Amino acid sequence: MKRARQKPVVENESPQTSQESKKQKTCFCGSGFGGCLDWGSLPHHVILRVFQFLPLVDRARASSVCRRWNEVFHIPDLWRRFEFELNQPATSYLKSTHPDLIQQIIKRHADHLQYVSFKVDSSTESAEAACDILSQLVNCSIKTLGLISTAKPSFMNVSKAHFASALTVVFVNSKSLSSIKVDDTPLDDPSLKVLVANNSDTLKLLKMSSCPHVSPAGILCVADQCHGLKELALNYYILSDELLLALSSEKHVDLEHLRIDVVSENPGQVQFHTIKKQSWDALVRHSPKVNIVMYFFLYEEEFDAFFREETPVTHLYFGRAVSKAMLGRIGLHCPRLIELVVCANGLQPLDEELIRIAQRCKHLTAMGLGECEVTCRGFVEFVKMCGGRLTQLSIMEEVLIPDSDYSLDRLHLEVSKHLGRMWFPDMMPTW
Repeated sequence: MKRARQKPVVENESPQTSQESKKQKTCFCGSGFGGCLDWGSLPHHVILRVFQFLPLVDRARASSVCRRWNEVFHIPDLWRRFEFELNQPATSYLKSTHPDLIQQIIKRHADHLQYVSFKVDSSTESAEAACDILSQLVNCSIKTLGLISTAKPSFMNVSKAHFASALTVVFVNSKSLSSIKVDDTPLDDPSLKVLVANNSDTLKLLKMSSCPHVSPAGILCVADQCHGLKELALNYYILSDELLLALSSEKHVDLEHLRIDVVSENPGQVQFHTIKKQSWDALVRHSPKVNIVMYFFLYEEEFDAFFREETPVTHLYFGRAVSKAMLGRIGLHCPRLIELVVCANGLQPLDEELIRIAQRCKHLTAMGLGECEVTCRGFVEFVKMCGGRLTQLSIMEEVLIPDSDYSLDRLHLEVSKHLGRMWFPDMMPTW
């Protein structure tokens, strides 16, 4: 009878320890690791670095490898930045953050969250779920907050009281908010006052376009007390001479970006007010490098209040048709213009208007033309006057009308020569 071969016994090693060691060790022979690597014994900072590159789902799966990896999964550094995705299966193909994970974050990591965003679909249920989560962040220290609707702005369907109550929890408890993006929401003046009362020393960026419950008085309160505000985005109806003067006061820091959305849903039903030249001048004197960005979604008959006198706008985007007369005014009264995008104009060539813009807008570096018309001769003249400073030039091929001087083939060579780089008309605009 053969004698069973006995396995060598390692001193001070129990059978259980030996089995665990087998599970935790992986051999990388010839791979430069010099033997076996014990994954369970990797330093915390190495595991943390690996986790930082993993999507949330993979990170959660990796946390179940062993107790050590689960400990790293809950290290505060991994929870400073988080995006809650809230979608309804019936209305969205996107995956949602699992409810169990949401509760775990609220329970264990609310005080670690610093950079938080909520991405919701078009359903009211998703927006209400976002408000419910915000209401539970009583121990938060959030620095940036973003509420993002991926489709129809569903936050607008949440009751104003529910939304304001949820925001108040964050505004009161954070004390260090520096950046807030709450476009297309029922934000109101009382909520802004709570924000200012608790975060006036830290707030630097506020984006609140399409917030119909905010009045000029509400935003003026922000400008008066948040002296560190550097970026502001709002609807034109909130803009006022008083607001610009408040942003121009000696105690206010230099404003870097001012975005203004000029929107009309019903043609001819909105009367737009005019901002005085003195107010614009005061802002530019105080903040000479400020970028003033205006997005227009108006009908042609609604432009009367704009650009009647010098306006220090730097970036202009016209999402609907704009008349030749309006473009002519821009050439006369927008000397700081850097970028101009015209999505539509009509069937009247814009040669004179473009040449005037090239002559007077000495800082223009980007131009985009969609459903417009310009002769090849006029376009070449425009490019020749602007020269190499046009770093972006996006023109649909259908815009260009061939003439006796230039065919489309010759046009791209001539334009390329004046730009100092190869250029072709775009089949599809890049903006």
